[in-house]
Amino acid sequence: MGNPGIMKTDFQGMTLASAGKVRDIYAFDSQLLIVATDRISAFDFIMPNPIPGKGEVLTRMSAFWFEKMADILPNHVVSTNPDEYPAVCAPYRDLLQGRSMLVKKAKPLPVECIVRGYLSGSGWKDYSQGKPVSGIALPAGLKESSRLPETLFTPSTKAADGEHDLPIGRGEMENLIGAELTEQIIRASLAIYERAVAIAGRAGIIIADTKMEFGLLDGELIIIDELLTPDSSRFWPKDDYEAGRPQKSFDKQFLRDYLLSIGWNQKPPAPELPAEIVAKTGEKYREALNRLVR
Repeated sequence: MGNPGIMKTDFQGMTLASAGKVRDIYAFDSQLLIVATDRISAFDFIMPNPIPGKGEVLTRMSAFWFEKMADILPNHVVSTNPDEYPAVCAPYRDLLQGRSMLVKKAKPLPVECIVRGYLSGSGWKDYSQGKPVSGIALPAGLKESSRLPETLFTPSTKAADGEHDLPIGRGEMENLIGAELTEQIIRASLAIYERAVAIAGRAGIIIADTKMEFGLLDGELIIIDELLTPDSSRFWPKDDYEAGRPQKSFDKQFLRDYLLSIGWNQKPPAPELPAEIVAKTGEKYREALNRLVR
């Protein structure tokens, strides 16, 4: 794993199209180079410390899941081998190795597609306050971390950096992208989630929920961005699962819990992370990878 961690990239001769919370994206004519840095965000803020090797975990895990889901829906991956990238990438081969993907340039759809199998996070917060979850009324008597009676598709808006995504209902999603595309995305999202749950279950992991992104390429729906990583999902150890409480996790919930414990007001500047929190977060990400990708 990379050390001391990569917070940003600066590739001369290449066009930086955008820098998100985690990924630096470079643009070519019909392709993009997505480089997963070791940045980590929590509560919509990028932390000042990298998690060394995290970008490699995210890339390997996304590549693993993209391959597993290819028959459900195509994805944007062209290659994860720097030797197959455009020649201008050659000087940066060592840095790109393991933490980058060359992908097709698609038109991203303006919705975050969240699938929930368990009641956690913002879903539990709304439910515990007597509110529906993304407009969906749930039966009484559920506990924190309960398996939901049925898997839910709960879309949200895709907010600008520093702003929060807002839950929307199916009708609002249809207004944004059309009824036919909405139906296609919901079917694919649920199918991907259910297959992932089965695969992860055999590795001792519960996938409580996950966020997916989709785009259009020549009018065809494809999966873009990342897929089923500890950044975009809640991964829980199956052997420690018990409804009625928060769960141990192989994802950034550990970091969120630490930030809550120190009373950070979730406003800038984000606090420096102690070395043990950085190390433990990295361990959790690597354990998820090692359990799944053998």
